[in-house]
Amino acid sequence: MNKMEKKLDVICLGAVVVDIPLRPVSRDIFDIESYPVDRIAMTVGGDAMNEATIISRLGFKTGIIACLGDDAAGQFILQCCRKDNIDIEGIKIDPNLDTSINVGLVTADGERTFVTNRNGSLWKENIQHVDFEKIKQARILSLASIFNNPLLNGEALIQIFQAAKAENMLITADMIMPRLGETLEDIREALSYVDYFFPNFDEACLLTGAKQEDKVADILYGCGVKNVVMKIGKRGCYIRNANGAMVVPACKDIIAIDTIGAGDNFASGFIAGLLQGKDIRECAIYANCTAAVSVQYAGATAGVKNKELVETMLIKYRQDYR
Repeated sequence: MNKMEKKLDVICLGAVVVDIPLRPVSRDIFDIESYPVDRIAMTVGGDAMNEATIISRLGFKTGIIACLGDDAAGQFILQCCRKDNIDIEGIKIDPNLDTSINVGLVTADGERTFVTNRNGSLWKENIQHVDFEKIKQARILSLASIFNNPLLNGEALIQIFQAAKAENMLITADMIMPRLGETLEDIREALSYVDYFFPNFDEACLLTGAKQEDKVADILYGCGVKNVVMKIGKRGCYIRNANGAMVVPACKDIIAIDTIGAGDNFASGFIAGLLQGKDIRECAIYANCTAAVSVQYAGATAGVKNKELVETMLIKYRQDYR
């Protein structure tokens, strides 16, 4: 299948869950017998779901590879996918699993933590749930977060990435903090297939053992990653590739309401930039703008409702840095 015959622009592989965010909460929540919050509602989440949703809203054909349980939470996710025009043919329904539900605790200043189900679909998703024929239908494979699905380990990722490269696909990947004590050596070979890698600085420091941006990025680049695109918070992102290194600054004067999904939005914006044919710096700018829209709203996918919001942020970005 050549580039012109691809059915999808991007296939997102990884976590698809139901999120129940509770906000705002303080750190003394257990000191109060009945704790009122502004709103409790079910939303979809998980890195693959977030990316697929945002990339679809930015105007591209997206699909998901994941597993869900045969339950109400799984049906809710499928309904949300259809609403955002996300291809669900790669989602496997496993009647032996419960669809993962995460309860998110979000403080007033936007920091968060999650309560997760260790026996849910996120923890049980494995290579048997991966539809390799579906992967072939896309131009880009996004492994939405290394370590988020613990059973998709380094060995499984190598198998998946080799299949994608056999189809001449671009591979992008993000990561979270290791869940089970995994190290860089566990994923070193898998990283050698990755074209664009989006860790945040704290995650990358833990993984590499280094503390300085240049050293962290150099170590990851040394694993064979073609382009390290490291998120450095309010400063923007640090890029390391064969041409050297550069910092692409973040959007100015952004008041963050909620940082849940900011990294997923960054990756989505970057991938959208690639699909638009932008060079790496312009992709990073577009990613910064996508993340900036996201953090001004509560919830991972509530901010970027359409491409126009990101384009408006992009205009402001260019004015701020002219």
